[in-house]
Amino acid sequence: MSEYRSQLDYFFNPRTIAVIGASPKHGINRAIFSNFLKSGYKGKLYPVNPKYDEFEIDGRKFKVYKSVKDIPDEIDLAVISVRAPLVPAVAEECGQKGVKTVIVISGGFKEIGPQGAEREKKLKEIAKKYGFRLIGPNCVGVLDTRTGVDTFFLPHERMARPKPGGVAFISQSGAFAGAISDAAAMENIGLEKVISYGNKADVDDADLLEYLKDDDNIKVIAIYLEGIEPGEGPRFMKALRETSLVKPVIIVKAGKSKRGTAAVASHTGSLAGSYEIYRAAIRQAGGIEVRDFQEMFDTIKLLLTQPLPKGNRVLIVTNGGGFGVMSTDAAEFEGFEVPELSEELQAKMREVGKYPEIVITHNPVDVIGDTDAWRYKAAIDTALPSDEIDAALVNLLMQVPNLGEEVVDYIVEAKRFNKPIVVAYIPGVFANKVVKRLDEQGVPTYPTPERALRALRNALDYANWLSRMRSKVTTNV
Repeated sequence: MSEYRSQLDYFFNPRTIAVIGASPKHGINRAIFSNFLKSGYKGKLYPVNPKYDEFEIDGRKFKVYKSVKDIPDEIDLAVISVRAPLVPAVAEECGQKGVKTVIVISGGFKEIGPQGAEREKKLKEIAKKYGFRLIGPNCVGVLDTRTGVDTFFLPHERMARPKPGGVAFISQSGAFAGAISDAAAMENIGLEKVISYGNKADVDDADLLEYLKDDDNIKVIAIYLEGIEPGEGPRFMKALRETSLVKPVIIVKAGKSKRGTAAVASHTGSLAGSYEIYRAAIRQAGGIEVRDFQEMFDTIKLLLTQPLPKGNRVLIVTNGGGFGVMSTDAAEFEGFEVPELSEELQAKMREVGKYPEIVITHNPVDVIGDTDAWRYKAAIDTALPSDEIDAALVNLLMQVPNLGEEVVDYIVEAKRFNKPIVVAYIPGVFANKVVKRLDEQGVPTYPTPERALRALRNALDYANWLSRMRSKVTTNV
């Protein structure tokens, strides 16, 4: 990046970083410093700790500075990990140094009560006084997989880093930020940026949404949200609405129950508020609210790879009658229509597929247990491009003897029809091998039809919201 479009850019692509509290001793502060090296950060890295003149980490020797003010360079980002009572004084030195952005990893602020709240108030005043932007306190900070910025204190051997990709994940919870990053790496889902903002003394959800909206590398934004500060609701909803008009925003809302709301207050000091109010507001602003992290990943997989559905008519192709019945139930439960195919379409399907009489060409289309891959191709290629169908759910029971792996190629080829395709399967050694190829080639797969259709429903709800918003704009014009 040759030019910075926002001060927030310095969090993700700093040319110089000071790690205040860096230590060669095993623990959090060593891990923070070491992770910059292991994650491939290419800028200048300066350790700050008055206890050392120099130290060696990961086979590299570093000069250690007593104060950030002693560093003979401008500092774009300072990462502070010292005891909470020391943080305000260290932040003051960062301000005097002219540091552009600060991440405070340390806990011990408003989440612990009045004493911590007073400390956090002072920290905010310092940030405002000197004009630096602040993430935290009580967070793990930022992971940018493209630039190698990695303030997470979670060791690489405990938390795998995901590959760069089209997703940004925002989290009030540092633990969830780490766990989601690890899970994304395991699921081979690329995360471009992961931000844990903790108590959000300065930078908050709205700031991050406004920033990520204009990041062309980000295709989908996911948020773990506990609560919004008093008075910040309208600004957050405005940012959510404006961002949702550009790219989908998936939200996992915590603090739905009475006890969960109380737990939020003791975790990050946020006010969770009425879940029903949040739910209605999120939907009105175009956010995609999901129940849990599994549904979040399921929806991300679909939104990254598939076009948005233009309607609710689903083609189901299966090689197991029971699986087709389950899929039909799931589709109707999610508000989809499983329309009867026209006689002309069924006749064409039989002709192309050379189907035996026992193949069922109604919807769901059951190519039965002795199927080969060609029967699937004939059904999908005939019905999906027609104006009778908006999306397809393909059920694959790979345990049957005649179904070859070329079915993967046939399904991938059907992406040319520019309609969403999701695949449901029953896991198994061979089945997992086959569906892995589908995922790698941009067709999302799910171990149950219910999960596949729930993700598709989320995409349809978002598509319908976009259509309503654009219709309003057209009408107003």
